[in-house]
Amino acid sequence: MYSYKYPHPSVTTDCVVFGFDGIQLKILLIERGFDPYKGHWAFPGGFVEIDESCEEGVLRELKEETGLLISGVEQFHTFSAPNRDPRERVITVAYYTLMNIQEVQGGDDAAQAAWFTLDHLPPLAFDHDQMLQLAIQRLRERIHFEPIGLGVLPEKFTIAQLQHLYEAILGMRLDQSHFMQKLSELNILTPLSETVTPSSGQAALYCFQNDRYNELKQHRVYPPISFT
Repeated sequence: MYSYKYPHPSVTTDCVVFGFDGIQLKILLIERGFDPYKGHWAFPGGFVEIDESCEEGVLRELKEETGLLISGVEQFHTFSAPNRDPRERVITVAYYTLMNIQEVQGGDDAAQAAWFTLDHLPPLAFDHDQMLQLAIQRLRERIHFEPIGLGVLPEKFTIAQLQHLYEAILGMRLDQSHFMQKLSELNILTPLSETVTPSSGQAALYCFQNDRYNELKQHRVYPPISFT
């Protein structure tokens, strides 16, 4: 077999998993069971096997380390600082995904897995602080170019529930009338005849127009929608 004379760096993948519990945005972390950084918290991830793609590798690591079965993730950056991993020269391809909160359990080389709120995060291993900040930035940028909420909210939801999701991602309160106006421009919601009675009073239920939602996800919104 042909081989290069140059040194070969190792390749890993890491995944920033954002979870929404209906009120807050949380981050999924695993406690490392081995050195380096044994006992420290980090994002799920690991070395890519020789016969798999990076995306296949990150989905496998998510399942092995947390028990999560996720169908899709989005690549957002490659971290390649020469000394980012004390073991050897390691380049990591970073992904992120947004989902509803699900039960997780540590496995493989993860001592445990748990959800953390953004304002109560433990110190992170490697360069995962930098990774988190960039992932948050990308998620907040994404919210202006494509719809968010399908697979995160219940199948039937109120406008208030959808607004809570946007507010949790953006980290700020939104004006309700302005939010409704921008949603109307996207034309992704179908009003239902059903209502619920939360603590604040009766509220209408909606669902996503899946075809329109997926069309905007594929082609993106331009010019971008400003919810702030």
